[in-house]
Amino acid sequence: MAGMNASSATRQPLDHPAPDARIGRAIEELDTPTLLLDRAASDRNLALMASYFRDRPSKLRPHFKNHKCVTLAKRQMQAGAVGMTCAKLGEAEVLVDHGFQDVLIANQVVGSAKIERLVQLAKRARIAVAVDHFDQVAAISRAATAGNTTVRLLIEVDIGMGRCGIPTSDAVLDLARKIVGMPGVEFGGLQAYEGHLVNVIDREQRRSQSRAAMGLAVETRRLLERSGIPVPCISGCSSATYDSTGILDGVDEIQAGTYATMDRQYFRLAPEFEIALSILVRVISRPGPDKAVLDVGVKGAGAEFGVPGIRDYPDVVIPFFLAEEHVVVNQAPDWLIGQPLHLIPSHACTTCNLYREMVVHENGVVTDVWPIEGSGRLA
Repeated sequence: MAGMNASSATRQPLDHPAPDARIGRAIEELDTPTLLLDRAASDRNLALMASYFRDRPSKLRPHFKNHKCVTLAKRQMQAGAVGMTCAKLGEAEVLVDHGFQDVLIANQVVGSAKIERLVQLAKRARIAVAVDHFDQVAAISRAATAGNTTVRLLIEVDIGMGRCGIPTSDAVLDLARKIVGMPGVEFGGLQAYEGHLVNVIDREQRRSQSRAAMGLAVETRRLLERSGIPVPCISGCSSATYDSTGILDGVDEIQAGTYATMDRQYFRLAPEFEIALSILVRVISRPGPDKAVLDVGVKGAGAEFGVPGIRDYPDVVIPFFLAEEHVVVNQAPDWLIGQPLHLIPSHACTTCNLYREMVVHENGVVTDVWPIEGSGRLA
């Protein structure tokens, strides 16, 4: 064809990028460190959690902060979720940019710049946000009214976490009364999180304590309802308490997140879900007969809940100290230099935030590469 040279004849159209060259390769051939997701294991986790709530009053609103991956969030919606939860406004913007229409920001949004972003987002989707002070409410009300839109507000109740939230029912009632009838805002219910209890290892103890804590939010709901203020929902709970607080009468939405990927700590808490997330690493040094060094550290593996583990080597103990770019294994097996291993992080949420993509595999072969669009969205 006239005017077409050899390079243009072979160039891929901009809307049809070349397929990722890693697809079809064995995962052990990948460069390291690489964040991996076992698609089949993750799908089974999504199906298990969705089936648990399919015929129950409470519904799933999964927490995007676990993986920050739009593709995985869409799979959660397809499995039966009613909407998504976010930790930050920036995460909500990512979701709405990709077509999500019902998003809860389970956090306080403060400051004129953020509130203006919140208002603009509320023009495009159904947005809810947590509040625990009238100053927040008034600022959002003014901005939303000026922007001719409405923002749903969930009053956060502190049920023992000691973080954000209002600790007394009477103060919650007072704020709810002020919200009702204010322009630009709508009272959407209560937010409560029993995060101070989700890491209690004994399951029955965790069940009992978390139900008692969430019961405080339910009591607050009943107070508001007796006072003539309808409470559309209580939203909260986690992957470690879904089967205790998630079935408590008066709780409507479950913000479970980690079940989609799982990690070393949550597997201790809810072993019915499979560990789908791992980091492919390699042995880069054998400085002694019983010592091995791996090519990832705290810059590539969240360690807030303790040290990582090694898949297929449950007896290997990693010292608590992790360097920025290295994991040192004492009393290591007879691993060879260059040997690939699967590191299981102790905390999936902070691990996913460190990467820009997850490589998806089935039966040891790469099948897809999913961007992590929300990574680094801290504002």
